[in-house]
Amino acid sequence: MAQTYLSDLQLAQRYGVHRSTPWRWAKTDPRFPKPVTLSPGCTRWNLAELERWEAAQR
Repeated sequence: MAQTYLSDLQLAQRYGVHRSTPWRWAKTDPRFPKPVTLSPGCTRWNLAELERWEAAQR
């Protein structure tokens, strides 16, 4: 099964926040999924990890 990755812009749109907010969450909230570097200059978040984090917030 292929994994899906989201950019900071996609996260901003998903959560209705500014583009820099997911980066801040990743630095300050130990429960928020850490971004993954896929290649130089390409950092994304794993969608499955984000969905687990969302479920835990409920």
